[in-house]
Amino acid sequence: MSLNSPAQQCLTELYPQMVKWRRHLHQHPELSYKEQETSEWIAAQLAELPCEIRRNVGGHGIVATLRGRETGPIVALRADMDALPIQDEKQTEYASKVPGVMHACGHDGHTAALLAVARYYAAHPDSFAGERRLLFQPAEEVTPGGAKEMVGDGALQDVDVIYGVHLWTPLPYGTLSTKPGPFMSAADEFEIEIEGLGGHGGLPHQSIDTIMIGAALVQALQSIVSRSINPLHPAVVTIGSFQAGTTNNVIAEKCRMKGTIRTFDENSRKLAHERLETIIKHICEMHGARHRLHMKIGYPAVVNDEREASRFFEVAKQLVGEEHAVMADAITVAEDFSYYLERVPGCFMFVGAGNPDCGAEYAHHHAKFDIDERAMLHSAALLIGMAEHYAGEKK
Repeated sequence: MSLNSPAQQCLTELYPQMVKWRRHLHQHPELSYKEQETSEWIAAQLAELPCEIRRNVGGHGIVATLRGRETGPIVALRADMDALPIQDEKQTEYASKVPGVMHACGHDGHTAALLAVARYYAAHPDSFAGERRLLFQPAEEVTPGGAKEMVGDGALQDVDVIYGVHLWTPLPYGTLSTKPGPFMSAADEFEIEIEGLGGHGGLPHQSIDTIMIGAALVQALQSIVSRSINPLHPAVVTIGSFQAGTTNNVIAEKCRMKGTIRTFDENSRKLAHERLETIIKHICEMHGARHRLHMKIGYPAVVNDEREASRFFEVAKQLVGEEHAVMADAITVAEDFSYYLERVPGCFMFVGAGNPDCGAEYAHHHAKFDIDERAMLHSAALLIGMAEHYAGEKK
């Protein structure tokens, strides 16, 4: 799709409306699994169009179906809609009106861009063949994830391919990026509770010191990546919380630790889990302590289809030029778009939304997070471009 295509021209005309949509959503955020009003608002915008609307898919999800004049493939396009439990600290007219909740990850922009895609397809049924299935997904930020539940509720039935975008402030506005194969990591969380025997700080031989045991665990768990995982397969094990003890002269009876495991392939993921369990068990037994391990399984890795990632570079070069269509590095951040890619081929893509000149310079999940809203144009154009490039290849 070229910059002068009918789709691009239509989206340019829709841009002021995209901004209004995005700012409305930004002012009225809702947390994961609580997006009822957001869902109803999206459905109201779609009700103005000649499309089939299915509500309450996998929770508060919405599936909008638009059909072309001719038969063709079923292409799914996805946006997420949930916000985060963060107090908005931006000084803008569209800052969140909900205390302690804000769109700090760009999901409001994703939804606004996909609504524009819906407007385009509804106005141009002769421009595409087959079906465009638009997935407005809840609960991306919290496991088990809205994608898994939408898949379970039939959102991908008969779908041939799926595409999704993420507005990404670490990339400057005007840049588009992805990579073939493993792109975003699986992310699993764990919590360890160690129970020893408390006692006087001057009489350690009469106690079982859980701080010492916990410290030994922190060091030993790092051997999972350095000595158990294939060094050519990236992985991360992080202890993010260590809580034990109350004062200087009492040996702590209990210690609680929380951490995360991030991997890009299922073999590494399984091995990391097994080594974690073995190391905890043996170190605690060695010191005579009891332990409990709770593992929370998160999203699988996002693995882009090789052909669809190649398609991205063909489309992106037409939209922003070859120098701005860049190969991404793998990133140890999780995304439940992975559940869709486990079922059908597809590609998840980053759209540069960073721009210090408009305040879009903060990291995702930051209290002052914002985007260069022009990036929504690139998001919508990229989704349409990928869909129509695929459909053209299938003729």
